[in-house]
Amino acid sequence: MNKPMQLSSTKASSSIYDLLRRDLVGGRFKAGEKLAINTLKEQYQVGLSPLREALNKLAAYGLLIQENQRGFRVPKLSREELDDIARLRTELEGMALERAIAHGDAVWEADLLAAAHRLKRADITLDKGEEWERLHTQFHRTLVAPCGSVWLLRFIEQLHDQFDRYRRLGPKMPTIRQELDEQHHELVELALQRDATAARALMDDHIHKSYEVALARYQQHA
Repeated sequence: MNKPMQLSSTKASSSIYDLLRRDLVGGRFKAGEKLAINTLKEQYQVGLSPLREALNKLAAYGLLIQENQRGFRVPKLSREELDDIARLRTELEGMALERAIAHGDAVWEADLLAAAHRLKRADITLDKGEEWERLHTQFHRTLVAPCGSVWLLRFIEQLHDQFDRYRRLGPKMPTIRQELDEQHHELVELALQRDATAARALMDDHIHKSYEVALARYQQHA
């Protein structure tokens, strides 16, 4: 259970949004589950107004479904949705990576090396928990950051969250996870070499392998 939030009212909505988003992506709530407002208020120690504001934002973002006069529900999972998300990730993330390689400067290169180093250390020392997930997300964001399109980055971030609802289900798959970890390093090398063609091909394979993990976990969950 999360610790009670001792926050001013101006920060409460943003903070509860971040906490709920993390917990929805991380699988704290079951797919299809209806969220009880009073229970959420107690669990997250937050007032009704900032809670409702955060829930409305999460519904607009796609991590919740708002039911007319009946509150909010966690979206169900489906194979068709997972396939669609994976296809869009492949197209948009590949496009963003090519643009990032074309436009990234020396500062981006340094940021990318730093993000990759932190993730590599976490691969060795952490048990793929919340801190690893945070560093993993940070790495992928840094990789495509200089693509030159705010909207493209927003769509990719939203797709990542939806994809991770599937990927983080059920038991781990260490063999494929090790391959994915190694590909992070390879992506950095190709990006620094400015080999956009090879980098995009590797990104396509990286997303496909992640899809295999997500699909296996979805099938186990189903």
